[in-house]
This record gives sequence, structure tokens and C-alpha cells, in this order.
Amino acid sequence: MTGVVCAALLSGCGSSDSKHAGEAVDGTKASQPTETHAGHVHTETTQLANGDVQETTASLDVLPSFLDGQSEKVVLAYQAAAITRDTLAWIPCYCGCGGSAGHESNLNCFIAEVNEDGSVVWDDHGTRCDVCVNTVLQTVQMKQEGKSVKEIRTAIDDAYRVGYAKPTATPMPA
Repeated sequence: MTGVVCAALLSGCGSSDSKHAGEAVDGTKASQPTETHAGHVHTETTQLANGDVQETTASLDVLPSFLDGQSEKVVLAYQAAAITRDTLAWIPCYCGCGGSAGHESNLNCFIAEVNEDGSVVWDDHGTRCDVCVNTVLQTVQMKQEGKSVKEIRTAIDDAYRVGYAKPTATPMPA
């Protein structure tokens, strides 16, 4: 499966050393836009109260620096999330992140939001969770096979319904 997914995905940027600055009013830790590497600027990093790190980059083509040193499978999962975000918004996650991190779908394990200017707020939750990674990779594979969003959703629900945490409160696709 990784080879199929890999063929459809773009590469991100290389290594970096993030610099952290102070603590925000809401208890999160944030850094200023301080680094450039491989021609990309990583604009902001925030640590949430639940322990997740979120990093803003200029676009979906610029992967976050927290992926430096991660396995190929994890990097592929983030690339997959970037290219299938419209589908992932309909796919629940079964790792328990709905309750622990307030996620609404599997997409939120990787991407918190895409801003109007095209910048992306990435979430590092997926770097620590095989359920999240496997869900996005299964979604991409099924999408490449021509499955509909409803078919993908049904297959994911069937695969994770028993023995996993309560799913995120993701609405069913129409």
C-alpha cells in the first residue's frame, strides 16, 4: 500500500530546529516565525493544553517541521491528509481523540485548519497514533481504487467499530 500512496504524494521539507517563545494567555506555548529550511518558512508553532503541537506552514505543500525524523509511513500519512482532506472530513477517527483532543474527524489528527490565505495549521497528533495513520492511509488507498466517500466511511466504521475507542462525532456523508 505504501508504494501506491507514495506515488501519488508530494514531498515535504527537511529538518529544522524550532525555537520556542514564552507561554500564551490560554496556557499554550507558541513560537515566533523564526526559521527557514529547504526553502520553506515555518511560521508558527503552538503547544496545546492536551499536549498536541500545532504548526502553521505557508501551504499544504509545506509539511511541518515536527515530521523531521518521523517514519516514512507517518510522513506519507500527512501527505495523504493534505491531498484527501475533503474526504477525511467525513471519516471518523477511532483513537479516542474526539474526547481527548476535541477532534471532529480523522482529518483533525493531521490538519487543524486551512486558512483563507492557504496557510495550514498542522496537528502532530497523528505522529503518535497508529489508528490515525492507518485510517488516513486506508482512506487514500480506497479513494485511489475509486471508492465513494460513503463506501470508504462504511469500511472504516466496520474496521474500527469493535475494540477501538468511541469514534469522533463525524457526520455521515450525504
